[in-house]
Amino acid sequence: MNARQYLQDRLSTTLTNMGLNWPEKASIEPPREKKFGDLACNVAMILGREARQNPRSLAETIKSLVLESETELEKIEIAGPGFLNFTFRKNFWLSVIRDIEQKKESFGKSDYGRGTRVQIEYVSANPTGPLHIGHGRGAAIGDSLARIMRFAGYDVSTEYYLNDAGKQMDVLGKSTWVRYRNLSGIDAVLDADYYQGDYLTEVAGVIHEEYGDRLLAMNEDDAVFICREKAIALILEGIKKDLSDFMVEHQVWFSENSLIENSTVDQTLAMLLDKGLAYEQDGALWFNSTALDDDKDRVLRKSDRTLTYFASDIAYHKNKFDRGFDLVVDIWGADHHGYVPRMKAAVQALGRSPHSLQVILVQLVNLLREGRQVAMSTRAGEFVTLRDVISEVGTDACRFIFLSRKSDSPLDFDLEMVKRKTMDNPVYYVQYAHARICSLFSKAAEKGISFDNDSAFALELLNTSEDMEILKKMAEFPDVITSSARNLSPHHLSYYLLELAGTLHRYYTFHQVLTAKNKNLIQARMILFRAVARVISNGLDLLGVSAPERM
Repeated sequence: MNARQYLQDRLSTTLTNMGLNWPEKASIEPPREKKFGDLACNVAMILGREARQNPRSLAETIKSLVLESETELEKIEIAGPGFLNFTFRKNFWLSVIRDIEQKKESFGKSDYGRGTRVQIEYVSANPTGPLHIGHGRGAAIGDSLARIMRFAGYDVSTEYYLNDAGKQMDVLGKSTWVRYRNLSGIDAVLDADYYQGDYLTEVAGVIHEEYGDRLLAMNEDDAVFICREKAIALILEGIKKDLSDFMVEHQVWFSENSLIENSTVDQTLAMLLDKGLAYEQDGALWFNSTALDDDKDRVLRKSDRTLTYFASDIAYHKNKFDRGFDLVVDIWGADHHGYVPRMKAAVQALGRSPHSLQVILVQLVNLLREGRQVAMSTRAGEFVTLRDVISEVGTDACRFIFLSRKSDSPLDFDLEMVKRKTMDNPVYYVQYAHARICSLFSKAAEKGISFDNDSAFALELLNTSEDMEILKKMAEFPDVITSSARNLSPHHLSYYLLELAGTLHRYYTFHQVLTAKNKNLIQARMILFRAVARVISNGLDLLGVSAPERM
């Protein structure tokens, strides 16, 4: 049973009977100190003026009316100028176990976002090279957010925007062509602005294996085009493989080039002209973004008739909204922060609220080894690609660490630390909590201790402060899911799992489980632990991290 929702339902009903409505700014949160109860509410302080009562007097009235028909609350106390502090009965918290046992994999699931169509676009790296760890952080955030939002009832579609048009693709073709000629024995030199990575030698090798030296006899433009298209396909194949191994899903792979080929960009620019939101000046086409709260107007089409990235991005977002999405979430690198206002302006120009576009900015990952900076260079022989890092530490460690901080905060990723099987390693700390419980059940089976539904009566023996701490923490899980989805913040879930694992590990320092003083108490604690394992498993699954039974 969800304590916060339960309380809000009771208070809303009480206020309705008093002729008052639940105010938008009212909150139900745990009090700062445990001695003040389980949850606190400020509703009386907010409604005092509307009700024409002193907030404390209004709180007294609310308290009396709630307690007239309430059976789940042990007490309600009024603090300060009118805070309502609520303490639930023990049986209310015990019902959390029964709820978990009944719902299993669905515990924490809700229909909070029902009816809202959401598109989440993430990674969207240019197909000019392999994914690096910065892309990996964005991938973990986007994929986990999609899982969480679906669990919270949203209709979510995931997408990768493939930047397969423009100058960078031509540069890729020329860079690959130089490598191809090198493999054919020609001493060709890379220009300074060409892609320098050694991975292109491998790409050129695949092309050379297919064509031999035949491209040398072709018109150079045609040969470069073949190198371009083959390089895009091979690099994209590698990106898809890396993401698949990283347990990351994209339902749609959307080509930027398609927007040009089907005239979507031209149609979008024409629409902006018709609306008076674009104008010609000095041979270029400009977006009148200052009329929509941007700091300056932006170029859409240069005087040489080439399109800017911004023109394609507006057309792309028009396409998104034309597909019927209510909310569009873009996950970008933090270096794109200055791009957000102009895209918000573009969304307004498309006739949508700027709030229908939400941008999550992802800060860089600082790669370390034993606290020392790892050189981010393939020439240095150190790790640079996402695949290299996954190969050393594993997908679980990568994903959990990427999700262990708020996305717009820099992240230190120590390769050696995340491989250690110690409690200082956050992913091990949480996974070990699950494995520890599984190990406990294996030991119970060896001792001939069995469990059945009839043992539920023993739950009344769960009466210590540590029991209550675990029960209350598990009861928070549905709220954490809703909050993570609503605020587009999957890191809230990783914080929660660390806290829940902590309550379990502390429990062992105070209480025996299989050697408890009587059989019923053993049964009760094992049932409690089984519920903890289920919540940890559900939470890790939403983060795309496994819940191992052995470690």
